[in-house]
Amino acid sequence: MTKTALIVEDEIFVALDLERILMDAGYGVAAIAADRDSAIAAAPGCNFAFVDINLRDGPTGPEIARRMAKDYGVKVVFVTANPAQIGDAECLGYIRKPFSDAAILAAAALACNDEQTAHDDVIRISG
Repeated sequence: MTKTALIVEDEIFVALDLERILMDAGYGVAAIAADRDSAIAAAPGCNFAFVDINLRDGPTGPEIARRMAKDYGVKVVFVTANPAQIGDAECLGYIRKPFSDAAILAAAALACNDEQTAHDDVIRISG
């Protein structure tokens, strides 16, 4: 069964890069969302999400993560240049921008509970 990701990112080239990495590795991508409302609308049915902190509608990433985890059981990994803004949002961890393909794939495997090797760029917070 294909695991499905949601990309919550308002910088389109970053979002498309994430989509390419995931799809090339065999993951499904349900949607690319640039703000809170579109992210929450796309969350049902997703297994995991890569979420930026600062989006089109402000620093809503942590709120989005809390809602997706609570309401839909979506596992969240932040992809951000601002990890100090994560606060107490429910997430597995974060990856700093700029990111590598290997870091994204390691985080996706972590979110899907797949076998993986540790990657120094995936900073675990919980799980």
